[in-house]
Amino acid sequence: MTLTPAPSAADPRTGPPAAPAERLRSLRESAYRIRLNALNMGEIQGQGYIGQALGVADILAVVYQDVLNHRPEDPEWPGRDRLLLSIGHYAIALYAALAEAGVLDESELATYGSDDSRLPMSGMASYTPGMEISGGSLGHGLGIATGLALGLRHQGSDARVYNLLSDGELDEGSTWEAALACSHHALDNITAIVDVNALQADGPTQGVLRTEPVTAKWEAFGWHAVRVDGNDVDALVTAFDSVRAHRGAPSVVICDTRIGRGVPMLETREKAHFMRVEEHEWQIARDQLTGRFHAEEAELRAVRNAAPASKEHTA
Repeated sequence: MTLTPAPSAADPRTGPPAAPAERLRSLRESAYRIRLNALNMGEIQGQGYIGQALGVADILAVVYQDVLNHRPEDPEWPGRDRLLLSIGHYAIALYAALAEAGVLDESELATYGSDDSRLPMSGMASYTPGMEISGGSLGHGLGIATGLALGLRHQGSDARVYNLLSDGELDEGSTWEAALACSHHALDNITAIVDVNALQADGPTQGVLRTEPVTAKWEAFGWHAVRVDGNDVDALVTAFDSVRAHRGAPSVVICDTRIGRGVPMLETREKAHFMRVEEHEWQIARDQLTGRFHAEEAELRAVRNAAPASKEHTA
């Protein structure tokens, strides 16, 4: 199932959403700051999973700012929605999102990967507020999410569980065992989010182990599946609004993303899974990110400003 952007419905737990244009602009700005902070953290180490962080920033902005019911000042609040990051090496992106959401202080991001930091290069629940599980060994996130969703149901909780996983994790049999269990128990309080960036440590996903047609596979396992452009905030908002209202089966939002999104220099890197960025390139990357963001925002404003005139001309 592929969705086209549509006006968003109110969440009964959080009240009516902001006006669509304002809501989307705020989310795009949030994604920009997540990307910028990820670059700043990457510069500390000089290398890392920067491409994935840039690619998944739009998803994290929408999830933390528009989807999750949580309390930034109380990350352990029992009634919270849970986001489980089973791709532990995406931690750099999640730290930036947690800072954007107010769970972490932005100044703490400067300690990324340092000795005694709460922000290790691979996510660890025992270290970082807001990090629900320790990741790294791929393929376990959805199984843990399944248990959490069952437990919350037994408790009569309205909280939801979200699991962000990669297309590489679809190579793991444990992922599909968990998918079967979710469907069997009709866990409509769980949503999987699959980052399809088409790249793994050993090369392009299609060459390592072909997983397409991804949507059809999830549907065959009994899931309500939606596939969207994972770098289109409007499409993401529509998709998450749709699955939030779905009942009777688990849902999955399959997100096609681009490694290095927003920084042209990094979008075209041949070795993009674990990037080495030269010292002089970090400022270039930030400049390209800021330039691309402002250019895209200007294009969107021009389109919006032209829309009323077009309607009047054809009336």
